[in-house]
Amino acid sequence: MQSTPTSERVHVALFGRCNAGKSTLMNALTDQDVAIVSAERGTTTDPVQKAMELEGIGAATIIDTPGLDDNTVLGTARTARTAKVLDRTDIALILFTDEGTDVEMEIWRECRIREITTLAVIAQSDRISDIESLRRNVATLTDKEPTVISALKGEGIAELKARIATCRPNDERLITEGFCKAGDRVLLVMPQDKSAPKGRLIQPQVQTIRELLDRGCVPMCCTPESMTTALEAYATPPELIITDSQAFEEVYRMKPEASTLTSFSILFARYKGDIALFLEGVKALKRITSTSRILIAEACTHTPQNEDIGRVKLPRILRKRFGEGLHIDIVGGADYPTDLTPYDLVIHCGACMFNRRHVLSRVERAREQGVAITNYGVILAALTGILDRVKAE
Repeated sequence: MQSTPTSERVHVALFGRCNAGKSTLMNALTDQDVAIVSAERGTTTDPVQKAMELEGIGAATIIDTPGLDDNTVLGTARTARTAKVLDRTDIALILFTDEGTDVEMEIWRECRIREITTLAVIAQSDRISDIESLRRNVATLTDKEPTVISALKGEGIAELKARIATCRPNDERLITEGFCKAGDRVLLVMPQDKSAPKGRLIQPQVQTIRELLDRGCVPMCCTPESMTTALEAYATPPELIITDSQAFEEVYRMKPEASTLTSFSILFARYKGDIALFLEGVKALKRITSTSRILIAEACTHTPQNEDIGRVKLPRILRKRFGEGLHIDIVGGADYPTDLTPYDLVIHCGACMFNRRHVLSRVERAREQGVAITNYGVILAALTGILDRVKAE
């Protein structure tokens, strides 16, 4: 379970007022002292997360968040980070207390708008004098029967876990769905340049290889330099070739006519995001000029390398095509502008480090604001002039 990537876990987030018992509940769910518990308001200053195995859910990430009613000096910044957690939340637990329901219902409505599966929890039942009155009120407001718990005493935790188990997202997706079938031979072309982690493969490569094996396919790995030798090992061309997007042009030149070509980035764009919107978004290249503004968004954060695709190679290719005056901003990790309207195009990485809901929240923000958005693999295929000869859907 610990080896399951964070991006593949179900994200369960706890929301509520300061001192609503979120941290105590997190410790109860994980059966560990993960979060600091204190009567002092604002104890949880940043989202705290813990990987665990939840019965009925499988690999999950539990997230504790700062109080929604934090009025301290740093309260605004803390609640802003809490709001960002919604972008990656699959299941939300809203903790209600006898202090009121206004802030709780505000985030409840936001979860409903985002179509996040939401459960109502009456926390700290050992401190509430009129549980039944609060239960009826919460049930009326949310149209859901709340789960009553006392995390401190361990009461109601088993029932809450059982209810969480019924919320497992029914979204079994495959990275290579529609690209190959059992028995197909798949050649994976993986450059091992300075930007590749020494001694290991990057996550998309590992996940794709594992899935191909699970599906009964026959994968073979090579670098662009050894691709000719790899192809010679086949009696007939492989059914599918998956390449790193930055090697598109080189690999396309060597690709047998009978083999289908795609890239890891395109596969993950389908797996995590909205490939149809990415294909539509790349058409914005026709409107890009030397004075345009482009945002490049990476899911991970790392020290830029000389051959870094998102921070070095892609900007260089774009400026060569459209002019040195092209304005390019680059963000990484959780950083992503709320207002995308200053940009003519957003280019997102394959987002192997994000769960699907996180990627779709970014895609939806661009859609709502009328800003074109595409993906590394899609735009590199387009800039190379082979997008119509690459399989993307």
